[in-house]
Amino acid sequence: MEMNMLIPLLILSAGVAFRMGWFLNSRSGQNRVLSATAKAEKIIADATKEADTIKREKLLEVKDEWYKKKKDYDAEIQQKRSKLQAEEKSLDEREENIDRKVELLGKKERDVQNMRRTNEETMKRNEERKKELDALITEENFRLERLAGISRDEAKRVLIENLANEARTDAAHILKEIRDKARDEAKREAQKLIVHALQRTAADHSVETTVSVLNIQSDEMKGRIIGREGRNIRAFEAATGVDVIVDDTPEAVILSGFDPFRREVARVSLERLIADGRIHPARIEEVVEKVRTELEEDIIKTGENTFLELGLPIGHKEITKLVGRMKYRSSYGQNMLQHSIEVAYLAGTMASELSLEAGLAKRAGLLHDVGKCVDRSVEGPHALLGLDITKKFNEHPLVVNAVGAHHDDIPMESPIAALVQAADAISGARPGARRESVEGYVKRLEKLESFAQSFQGVAKTYAIQAGREIRVVVEQEKIDDAQADQLAHDIAAKIQQEMEYPGQIKVTVIREFRSVAFAK
Repeated sequence: MEMNMLIPLLILSAGVAFRMGWFLNSRSGQNRVLSATAKAEKIIADATKEADTIKREKLLEVKDEWYKKKKDYDAEIQQKRSKLQAEEKSLDEREENIDRKVELLGKKERDVQNMRRTNEETMKRNEERKKELDALITEENFRLERLAGISRDEAKRVLIENLANEARTDAAHILKEIRDKARDEAKREAQKLIVHALQRTAADHSVETTVSVLNIQSDEMKGRIIGREGRNIRAFEAATGVDVIVDDTPEAVILSGFDPFRREVARVSLERLIADGRIHPARIEEVVEKVRTELEEDIIKTGENTFLELGLPIGHKEITKLVGRMKYRSSYGQNMLQHSIEVAYLAGTMASELSLEAGLAKRAGLLHDVGKCVDRSVEGPHALLGLDITKKFNEHPLVVNAVGAHHDDIPMESPIAALVQAADAISGARPGARRESVEGYVKRLEKLESFAQSFQGVAKTYAIQAGREIRVVVEQEKIDDAQADQLAHDIAAKIQQEMEYPGQIKVTVIREFRSVAFAK
């Protein structure tokens, strides 16, 4: 367009120039006209030539621009065509998926309709059967009324009264069981508290752990032990805190006391007095004091040797002394020092198996009952007393926690505490670890058998393995295999709830069927 406008302008300007030249020439003369004409022609020629050149250049530029835009347009068209093809493909896939879903929905709808028809038919059949059953029940009720001679309302009233009486009876039985159980649990808790208190003072109930028998050469020595008007025996009892029993037992003197340490002081002192032969109040006080000092030193040495035996660093002097005192303490007839050493070994072994600190586990096991050895004037559970003691003398925090948590008085903070608790239970529950009187043992076995005998269908019961297993023989007509399994669980649950026993008790239910025939 620019080229087309430029050419007319050039021609117009040439024409204007020509006319001006002509006008001038006409005025200035013929020469000037000719000169102007020549110039005008030259200008027109140059302008035409320049216009052609510019036209060609502009045509080339326009052509290049057209090719460039065409190329861009073709690329854009191709991109849009590819995109449209991809969208068409995606739409085709979606359409196929929709067709499949529509087909699946149609199939499900047909299935639902079939199920609906089936359910409707089933409901109709159920309604018909219900009507038939109602008719049968009504007919049966009429027949029962005729046979019983009472109406339906009267039968309901009698049934309700019977059910009410039965419910009252059951409620009374349940209330009685609840009261008995509460009374038994209260008694058990009271006994438990008493046992803990006795453990703190090392006062065991069996005769074997409350007396020491001292053999003497002749009964003449009994008179010297008693002294004139009993002054020697009174001085000895006052100095030792132990009762001296001089009776008709030949060549024997009995020392009675709940504190094993005092009883040991009295035994050693009396042996030295008899060997020395000088028995009088002043000499008695001197010997008793000397023996007590020696035993106090022996207690510390025992504690140190115990730490060394377990391969542990010796603790604070007070803790070492308390460990040594365990030698003269007992719990349920089990020596506390041997029990603590056993717990230490067990805990250390289990800790090694679990890749834990075996040294800390051993130390916690050794010190777990250290609270039982403190002075009896200090009150509180022995686990918490042991926690205070170990914390006071800067034991490791894990050891302190294990000592305080081995009876669940405080939360456990490490696996070592759980290992110490388990080792304590193992050491106390193993066979032969703790003693009980023959009378208590027999009563426990009788109670165990009576518990199993109280269930219906039980024919015979046998407590074996020192009360660690109860075998129950049931009547095969009344108890089947499934009921036998449930019976074993019920007996075990009752024993666990209502009995106190060391370790665990295995319940074995035996159901036997015998068939006998004779060949003649």
